[in-house]
Formats: sequence, structure tokens, C-alpha cells
Amino acid sequence: MKANIVRCALVVSFLLLAALIFGDGVLIVGHPIIASDVYREPSLPKPEALPVKYHHVTVEINNQVATTKIDQVFLNPHNIILEGTYIFPLPEEAAISDFALYMDGLKVSGDVLEKDKARRIYEDIVRRMKDPGLLEYIGRNMFQARIYPIPAKGERRIELTYHQTLKSDSGVIQYVYPLNTERFSPKPLEEVSLSVKINSPIPIKNVYSPSHDVDVKIEKNEAACGFEQKNIKPDKDFVLYYTVSEKDLGLNLLAHCNKGEKGYFMMLLSPGKIDEPAHEKDIVFVLDTSGSMQGKKIEQARNALKFCLQSLKNGDRFGVISFATVVNAFKTALIDATDANKEEALKFVDGFQARGGTDINGALIQALQMFPESKRPRMVVFLTDGEPTIGVTGKEDIIKYVLDANRAKARIFVFGVGTDVNTVLLDKIAEDNRGVPEYILPDENIEIKVSSFYDKISEPVMADLSLDFGKINTSEIYPQVLPDLFHGTQLTVFGRYTGDGATAITLNGYIGNKKQTFVFENKFPESEQKNDFIPRLWASRKIGYLLSEVRLKGDNKELVDEIIRLSREFGIMTPYTSFLVIDKDEAPQTSDFVGRASRVPQSIMSAPTSERQRESFSKAMSYEVGREAMDVSKSIYQLRAKRIDESPSAENAEIKHIGSKTFYLKNGFWIDSAFKDNMKFKELKYLSEEYFALLKAKPALAKYLAAAEKMIIVFEGKCYKITE
Repeated sequence: MKANIVRCALVVSFLLLAALIFGDGVLIVGHPIIASDVYREPSLPKPEALPVKYHHVTVEINNQVATTKIDQVFLNPHNIILEGTYIFPLPEEAAISDFALYMDGLKVSGDVLEKDKARRIYEDIVRRMKDPGLLEYIGRNMFQARIYPIPAKGERRIELTYHQTLKSDSGVIQYVYPLNTERFSPKPLEEVSLSVKINSPIPIKNVYSPSHDVDVKIEKNEAACGFEQKNIKPDKDFVLYYTVSEKDLGLNLLAHCNKGEKGYFMMLLSPGKIDEPAHEKDIVFVLDTSGSMQGKKIEQARNALKFCLQSLKNGDRFGVISFATVVNAFKTALIDATDANKEEALKFVDGFQARGGTDINGALIQALQMFPESKRPRMVVFLTDGEPTIGVTGKEDIIKYVLDANRAKARIFVFGVGTDVNTVLLDKIAEDNRGVPEYILPDENIEIKVSSFYDKISEPVMADLSLDFGKINTSEIYPQVLPDLFHGTQLTVFGRYTGDGATAITLNGYIGNKKQTFVFENKFPESEQKNDFIPRLWASRKIGYLLSEVRLKGDNKELVDEIIRLSREFGIMTPYTSFLVIDKDEAPQTSDFVGRASRVPQSIMSAPTSERQRESFSKAMSYEVGREAMDVSKSIYQLRAKRIDESPSAENAEIKHIGSKTFYLKNGFWIDSAFKDNMKFKELKYLSEEYFALLKAKPALAKYLAAAEKMIIVFEGKCYKITE
């Protein structure tokens, strides 16, 4: 009997509109073909994707030419042999240099289809298979190769290499790899990895991924980054930006804007090696030596402080203060960081003993009074493990007294050790004084945390920063107070804007004792559909700021309402919207999707899973002390200062992020968060002639319509309801 053969298609959904790609390789099983008269059609499920064993991608970018190598292994779980067609979407102007299909050592060649032919294939497949994911074929070239056989209960390995030239826009280069497999994967991929190496003739300033949490290493003209995940269904494409600049300070601007609406922008600012003498700084180290620091904590704290002292450079000035029931200063004024003075200070630190109460206010006031009049960068590194128990103990009083005493405008960097610290107090001290808080759990190493932090801040490049955007009106900029720039770091600024066109962005600040001004020519677009991750990142920063205000001022209704509104619109979970539910009896026309903490866990803040935990978590915003308080502080800081994963978890099937839009599932409809109850909509039947006509007229809709057969979407001021 002849071998049983089933025809299938290996499909990669793909759309590169506004420089975005969606979907990677998927093996879809089709209907079997009867190979002989005696053949009986096997019982197969509805057409489905075959699983992927692993998906490895290596990328090398040399002078904006990217070489992408893909290594995929597909698994055939069926008891029959499969025949297939491998179809891969190619980026614009990409060229395939190598394709290998490993079948008993045989190599299979492929074909490249032109756009018109690809479009006809797309429409034919969509109409026959009614697979909304295939909408993403629109307007793309495709690579095609026949695959046979795919052995029963076996696997087939595919390797593909292609080259493409990456475009630069104002010094910003973007690379995108299609990795959105969630729609097709029947089960999680066993392993996904992606690594990127960049070589540039111009120094690399920034490497930034809005889509994935990557480790980044930059060394002048070279950079490397990547990630590895196991047992995962990738739900977003890998997007990477890197920026280059021949200037001492590199500034790059990315924007997203719908015509006629207020736009969003993200600005990346990175220092280079500025030809200046060594940047001399003034710094005071303040260490809590109260009784609660006994044992391992005081030992680690001493070692961390000694590392910082030994790292001081010639020309620096420093002070050391220990505090418990009383405040004890090494010297009454700052002293030069000579070898002799550092050695004496190390002996002072060796004598620290943990005993007594905690006078936080007295210690900080004395530290701030030590700074002389100077244009140097000034910093306080403050480490404590408890609440104030001696002297001034009121939270609001300490915040006010410290801010009033900080006439030197020193940055206060706070380390809270253990779960007994008052996080609200420490967060506010750091924020008001242009520093950052860091919290160290009992099982974490203080020495490593403090020393690594000090390494980062030990070389300030530019201080007292301010920005002027010229003729462009900007608002709601975060962070509201710009931090100092340090070597090896980058400053990311988000904001809204009105107006468009070319403008000069002016950066003012101090390098050493000198005031410096840098002018960067940039353009704010009237309409820009690329960079659709920016609105959500901006919203996360604003939510983080509002949450900080709530923690300090209490459950202010206006603040909470604004947090909930932003959470609903952008799909960002907060302590007020941690538990998202779509009521099954609600009509799809309603837009009130998010309620207060009550139901299904879904949160970037590690939402709890039991009723008791849910109740506890909903109260966490009011906590000042304890593990819950530390978790909330860390989460707020993550929202305000770091890249976060805005996509919903794979466990939550009721929310989707597509481009800059957020959709919620209600009564079988995916509903745009921009939809309001009073909106009129035009109804179209899925895959009807009118449907295809709309898609042809507005191709930018494809990435949204591909998400579902039933949908309500607001696009360019109009509302559309897609029905079956």
C-alpha cells in the first residue's frame, strides 16, 4: 500500500506595515488526500498547526546590513506521513542566501513569489480556509519550498538565511523579526532563543527593545543582546532599535501619531566619552547602624560601603555618617579622597556596631549640611533597614525637612534593606531629591546591590538636565524631573506633543563645573503609524507617577479614576485594575471593561490567586511597611523607569494588545478600548466582498482584523463591527 500522504501548508503570517512584522513559521495540517482505492481517510482534527520543537535565531548587523539565520524544528505528532509547503514572508528588499531542509541529507530549493501572486494566494487561502491569521499575507513577497516527507511521529529541521538593509531614520535603526506564534501554536514551543550582534562604523549609543527583556552589552562600535525562553507561546514580534551618533551626546527621537490627534514621543539620550577632565564629585555615605542591622546585614553593609570608599577617585570629596540613636559623622565636613583619608575612613567603617534606634531625619539633615557651595555633582547614598524611631518620626515632617535642608540639590539614592522599611517615606525622599529607591530583600546580598549601583553612578557625565523642544508643544513628560546622565546609561523620556515639523531640541546641563548646551535637530511627524509601542509605555510611566501620588496622598478619587481610565484604555494592570473580568451577560456595545480588584488575576504586579490573597493585594497600596509594600514600590518603579512587558499573559484569553490598541473579549467580540457606548458603527460580514473592499482601502487595518473574526474597532475616527 502506498504511503499515506497528507497535504499541509507551512505558513508564516506576516505583515510589514509601518515597519512591523507579525508571525513566524507554522506548520498547518490540511485535509488528507486518498492515495489509493483501499486507502481509508484517517480521523484527523480540524486543520491545525503542528508544534515547534525549537526556534533559534541569530542576527548579525554590520553597517546596517542584517543577516538573519533561522533554525526551526517542526514535530509531526500524527501517525501518517505529511507533505507540506514552507512559506516564509520576506522583508522589503530582503534576499535569501541559503535554505536547507534536512531530509535524509537532501537539500530542497525554494521559490520567491511576487507581490501580486502572493496576494492572489492569500485571498484564495482566506476564502477557502477562513483563517483570519492569513490576512497578514497582504502585500508581501513570500519564499516557498516543498517539504516532503515529514515522517510520522517524526520531525523536520529547516534552516533559512536572508539578508536585508536596515533603514536609518535620524540615527535610529530598527530591526524586526516575526515571532508571534501564539495564534497558530497548538502548544508552547520547547525553546525559543534570539541573539543579535551589531557592528557599526559609528559609535553605538543606545540599544533598546520595547518588545522583549534583553540583556544588552555596548562597547563603542559593537553591541550584543538577546534572550532565551522555554515552554512559551511567543505572542509578539521581536523589535529592536539601536542608535548611533558621532556626537558626544546622542539624542534620538521616536514618535507615534494619528493625524489630527495629539502624538506620543520617546526620546533616547546617551552620553559618549566627553573630552573633559575627570568629573569630580561630592558624596556622603549614610549607613543605618541600629540594632536591627545586627548579624549578616551589618557585615554586608560594611563591605559595600568599603567598596564605595575604595572606588573614590582623586579629586572627589566624601563624607561618612553612621546613625542609630545618635548620628555619628566621620568628619564634620567633606574631605578629599586621598589614599590616607580613604584608609582612615575604612577603619572608621570597621568600627560600626549595630545597636540603638533609628534617627533617619537627623542623619539625612546632617549629611545635607556637609555639602559646600559648589557646581560639582552631589550625592547622598542612604542605607537603612527600619522606620524612624528616634527624633522626628512623622513621615510628612521628615519629607519636608529633608527637602528644605537640601539646598545643595544633592541626589539622594536610597537603599531599603529588609521588610521593615517605610517604603512610602523612602520612595518620596528619593523622588523629591532626584534619586531612585532600591529595595533589598532579606535573602539578597546588600554588598552586591550597593556596589553594582555605585559602579553605575560613580561617573556622572551631565547633571541638572533640562530640555527645550522649540516650537513643538510638549506635555505630560515622564520622568518629570530628569536624572543625571552617567557613563554606560541612557535616559528615556516619554511625553505627548502637538504641532509637527522640524525643530531644535535643546539640552542644558552641567558637565563638571561648566554649564553646557547641546542642540539636536529633530522632526515631529504629523502622522506616524510606526512605533506603536510608545503610547503604552508612556501610559505606564504616567500610571506609575499617579500611583506614587496615591501612595503619598491616599485614595484620592480623581487620581484613582485617572489610573483606571488609563488602565482600561491601554490595557495596563494596576492595583486598582489587577483583576480583569468580562461579564458574559454584558452587551458587546459597552466599554466598561475594568472593575476594581475583585476577580480573575491578571497583573504585571504578580496578582495573587486566592480570595484571601486578592483582598490583601487590593489593600497593598495603603501599606507602608512590609513585603507587600516593597512589592508595590518595586512595581511602581518598574512602571515609571523600566521596560515592562505590556502584553497580557498567555493565561488570559480576554485581553489582546495589537499595535497601539487594546482589545477586550465580550460575548465573543473583541472590542477596541477606544469604543464608547454612544458610537455608531458600520457592520460588515467577515470575509464578505465589502470586508475585502475595506481592507483594500485601508490596509493598515489588516493587523487588527487578522486578530479575530468578530470585532468592534475604532479606526481613523470611524467604528466598524465585524460579524460572522
